[in-house]
Amino acid sequence: MKWPADRISQSSPKSFGMYEKAMVLMADGKDVIHLEVGRPNFDTPLHIKEAAKKSLDEGNVHYGEFAGETKLRTAICDKLRSLNKLDASVNEVLVTNGLTHAAYAVFMAALDEGDEVILLEPYYPQHINKIELAGGVVVTAKLNSDDNFSIDKAAIEAKITPRTRMICVVNPANPTGRVYTKDELTIIADLAIEHDLLVISDEVYEQITYDGHLHISIASLPGMWERTFSMFAYTKAFAMDGWRLGYVVCQQKFMAALMKITVNDVAHVNVFIQEGAYAALTGPQECLTEMLADDDRRRQLVCQRLNDIPGIVCPAPEGTIYAFPDVSSFGKPCSQIANEILEATYVVTEAGTFYGPAGEGHLRICFGAEPYEVIEVAMDRLQKYFAT
Repeated sequence: MKWPADRISQSSPKSFGMYEKAMVLMADGKDVIHLEVGRPNFDTPLHIKEAAKKSLDEGNVHYGEFAGETKLRTAICDKLRSLNKLDASVNEVLVTNGLTHAAYAVFMAALDEGDEVILLEPYYPQHINKIELAGGVVVTAKLNSDDNFSIDKAAIEAKITPRTRMICVVNPANPTGRVYTKDELTIIADLAIEHDLLVISDEVYEQITYDGHLHISIASLPGMWERTFSMFAYTKAFAMDGWRLGYVVCQQKFMAALMKITVNDVAHVNVFIQEGAYAALTGPQECLTEMLADDDRRRQLVCQRLNDIPGIVCPAPEGTIYAFPDVSSFGKPCSQIANEILEATYVVTEAGTFYGPAGEGHLRICFGAEPYEVIEVAMDRLQKYFAT
């Protein structure tokens, strides 16, 4: 009996990087500090939880609308107009089980066997399996660390072939912490229009930016609404990662194909948690400001402490909850450094090469995953490691 299907056995192995190694130490009772997992340290704001509980208590427990509740999609449209400069109708919003689900639906609906998707490297690795399961082929365009991982037209254009179907953008960027400028996004837009390509835009960190850096949705640029799938989630900004709630926005002409995927794999998103999402968008927004300020405080701590270590250069991330320090001066592969740090200090960082070869010489450090006081301890341990 054959098992599993070729699309499973022949696709890239699924990996959670250093987290898997850390779990072994945790099982042994070690005092592990997690700076590798991209999850917010905050609790979901109370008014969001209360809205979901109220909905459940009121009996909102039955089947809902396949695309998401109209009430929520209407609020999403209001948010898109004010924050993203996207004038979408309710029929151009599909509520999904997190941004991960949105991406899966887009890749499944868009890709034929052998179609190529360009990822900007260092890339977010969790999109790779989705592309491969849809029959697509991952092609990477390497960005240069010496140029602050800026969008490079020549690097991307060199990867475009007759089989190229789509360019994948993560903005703000995981793992580099870049917030791409309008000029950078215009490079991708121009290439997509010139070569008639689709663009899938992962914008999960849209509301987590610092120092005046402005997030721009690429679909808001001229000619891009017609070819872009913009994906968002409540995961990071509202500390709702366990809720599994996101949405994809695109022209209505694309929706039937997307819903052919989502209606078959989940039917629709849990109805009462959508009330929590509605409260997130329409309720008090001070929580966002407060959480962002806390993230910024931890960002400054991590950057200062890392830059104080001789041999480390850590540019301040423009967005996200990640620092991407350069540790190449130590003359070791970054995977070796990450493993040595874990073994010597029980601090979990992620090797830059987890995000592709262009990440060599770097570590990804999540400053959003632990409280400030715990990060201080982690920085003490890292300082001790690098001093030996």
